[in-house]
Formats: sequence, structure tokens, C-alpha cells
Amino acid sequence: MAQILFVSGQGTASAIVKNLGTLFLLLLLLPFNLAVVFLSLIWSIFTTPFRRRNIGTNEKKRILITGAKMTKALQLARFFHRDGHAVFLVETHKYWLSGHRFSRAVKGFYTVPVPEQDPEGYCQALLKIVKQNNIDLFIPVSSPIASYYDSLAKKTLEPYCQAIHLDPELTEILDDKYAFCSKARELGLSAPKVFRISDPQQILDFDFDSDGSRYILKSIPYDSVLRLDLTRLPFEGMEGFVRNLPISEDKPWVMQEFIRGKEYCFHATVRNGKIRLHCCSESSPFQINYQQVDNPAIYQWVEKFVSELNLTGQVCFDVIQAADGKVYPIECNPRLHSAITMFHDHPGVAKAYLTDGEPGEEPITPLPDSKPTYWTYHELWRLTGISSLSELKAWWHKVTTGTDAILDLDDPLPFLMLHNWQIPLLLLDNLRRLKGWVKIDFNIGKLVELGGD
Repeated sequence: MAQILFVSGQGTASAIVKNLGTLFLLLLLLPFNLAVVFLSLIWSIFTTPFRRRNIGTNEKKRILITGAKMTKALQLARFFHRDGHAVFLVETHKYWLSGHRFSRAVKGFYTVPVPEQDPEGYCQALLKIVKQNNIDLFIPVSSPIASYYDSLAKKTLEPYCQAIHLDPELTEILDDKYAFCSKARELGLSAPKVFRISDPQQILDFDFDSDGSRYILKSIPYDSVLRLDLTRLPFEGMEGFVRNLPISEDKPWVMQEFIRGKEYCFHATVRNGKIRLHCCSESSPFQINYQQVDNPAIYQWVEKFVSELNLTGQVCFDVIQAADGKVYPIECNPRLHSAITMFHDHPGVAKAYLTDGEPGEEPITPLPDSKPTYWTYHELWRLTGISSLSELKAWWHKVTTGTDAILDLDDPLPFLMLHNWQIPLLLLDNLRRLKGWVKIDFNIGKLVELGGD
């Protein structure tokens, strides 16, 4: 989910000022990051001889993970490395500068074409890497747009290695908010009312009075900016609002029933219809803090859904739980969720990905005493908006009881290289092109731009 650093102005002057200003702020924090890395290396030297190592599975695997710029890809690499497996990371050519390539958990790093621009080139580049390195398992850490292309890649790679990802047909269903809710209803599961919208006039002609429900609009194709607009319909004078939305047959939207309740995000890694690991966290529009919450009702809903479809892959669900306890899924994302960082100290993640488990074996969840995760640079930005003592105390409690999702005392270089290499180089490139951005997302390691990747 997104980390906001600045709200974008799109003029040339604004772009120059914002890029230079952000580069200066990151430079100011460089000595702190260098100190953190130095102290972490000293700590590692003195404590390594006294640590127990994960034994993991007897057979060591060679793992290919995409999405190298994202924290969740780094976290997966660390899980497998701790069990003795060899990890190879992949990114698109634009992100050759990924700070995570410097992780001690990474044996090799490669870049490939952008999948939506060159699907065949993307699949063939992955196939070449798989053959060169005798890869045993392909685990895509997909961007929203890349999920479908990773399903195509799965088909290309299947003769040579296994994959933890969905087939293309299932990915298309789950990634479509209308098709997903419709499929849930087919399976006898609860779901909000949804309508597929390909023309703004469909909304204006809708009989809200007789229907009686409130609705929100969402783009079916992923939109990193408009996805945060949760304006409720109907309201007086909404015609101008509706007609200004980029709704068309080529870019359909969904009008989804607004459900009152508490929102959660739920991630599950699934093999042959069986949940092998799962985590659940309270949600928000800018979700970058994760703390495990046990919610049996959500688990039961997801368990039936993945079992009925016999899924193998990584799926995350945004759900609303109403006051009566009933669960309503509002969307499904067929890809790994950043909430996987909650497993940062769990020794069983690699095994959960690699095996179906024994009969009756329960899926793993984050450890009961595991610290919740956050991103330090986001929290520093949040600090600037604190306006009361109670807010300051809450912030301090969060950063002192939690842990940074990227910083690992045994593997500190990614923390330095993300903040003082990867992001600065992206900013310099935008400065060269006199281009602005909407926000910096340290979690997924990119500048979020209007019409960007």
C-alpha cells in the first residue's frame, strides 16, 4: 500500500523543487543510515556464532522471485535464505537499481522486459533465467498490472519448474472486482451487490431510491490514484463527479454496495486448495502498518473460497465485517500482500511455500509475540503531521513496540541502498525529465506517478 511523502504538483517548477527537496532530505539522513548499517554489522559479527540456524527441508531448492524492488520480495528471499535455499531476484529493466539486490539473501539478480509492454519477451527472459540457474520454484511478487502476465509466465515455465501462482483464467476472475464478487455468490458465500459500469450514464440512470443501498465506485483496471476515492453514491449534484471519471468499455468500473463495518486485509498462501499460511490485519486506505488479528469468520470465508476453486498461489482479500459479524469481501488481489512482513521472525515460512503439509497440519500465522511492522521513512513523515500530545504518544508507542519491515540486523544493506541509492536514483531520473510524482512508496520501492507503472 502507498506511503505518502508529498502531494504532487505537476508543473515543471514544482517538479524541480520537489525532486531536489526530497533528495536533500534523503541526503541529510544518510549518516544515520550509515551508522545503522555499521552497528548492525558489528552486532552480526559478535552474535552469529551463538545463533541457531533453521534446518528447513533436507532438499535445498533454487527459488526465482520477481518484484525485487518491493519489500515483500526481499522478505521472501530472507525466508528461503534462512533455510539454506538459493534465491534469485528479478525486476524490470527500469528497476535495475533495486537496493534489495545487495541483500545477503540474494544469490543472483536479473532484469527483464516490462510484462505488459512485451509479454512474450518477459516470459522468454524468465525462461532463460530458469534454465541457466536450474530453478526449482517460481514465486512471482506481482504488481497489480503484472499478476496476469505472471500467470502467462507460469504456463511458459511449468515444464521446467513449479510455480506458486494462479492460472490466467483464475487471475482474470479474481482481479476483476465484478467477476470476483459474482464468483463468491456462485459458491454460496456472502458478497456485496455489484454492477459492472462501462458508461457514466448507467450510474445516472440507476434507481437508487428503490434499491435503498449506498454505493462506491472503483476502477476494475488498477488505478494507483483514483483507487483511494471512496465517494459514496448517491449524493446531490453527483452528475458532474460521475461524468468526470474515466469510465469506458475499455476501462470499466464497478459500482459496489457500501457496507458499514470494520475493514481487514487477509493474505493466504495456498497450495492445492489448502491454506498453508495466513495473516490478517486491520486495514486503511494507506495500509503500511501491520499487526496480526485473529478473525475466525474471515478465515472460514477464505478457506471455503480457495478450497472450492482448488487454488495454488498467493491471494489477498480486502473484507468488511459488519456489526452482525457477517463477512463481505470487497476485492481480491491475486498476488502477495505486504502483510507477509508480519512473518519476519517466523521459522516456518519457507516450508509452508514448499510443501503441502501433513494431513491435519494447521496453517502457520505470525508468532504471538512477533512485533508489528512499519516503514521508518513513512513514520518520519507522519511525525510531521502530529498535532497533539496523544497523537505523539501513539506514534512513539508504535515505533518503539514495532519493527522496521526492511531493516534486519543480519542483513542491513537493503535498508541503506533503498533509501540512499534506489529512491535517489529514481528522483534524479525524474529531475532529468522534469517530471513530478504523486507520492513515494518505500514499501514497493517506487515513485507513484500519474499514468505511471
